Amino acid sequence: MSLLQSFRNLTPKARIGVGLGLLAWGAIGLQLSDRAEERYGLKPTEEDKAALEKAMPRITAVERSNNNSNNSSSKQ
Repeated sequence: MSLLQSFRNLTPKARIGVGLGLLAWGAIGLQLSDRAEERYGLKPTEEDKAALEKAMPRITAVERSNNNSNNSSSKQ
């Protein structure tokens, strides 16, 4: 039996309990991960942040012109 099927076979109250337990586990993990980074010296340096910023893709918005000269010439 799959994990999803086992979850569906639980009573509604049990499913809510499992869901809330997973949410709590995630929230606690988010809170403790920052403290663990600092304790074990895994906090990123300024060089790491600069390298990450350099590797990120740049997105440039280009405005369209309202001139539809290509469409009007094909209609003639």
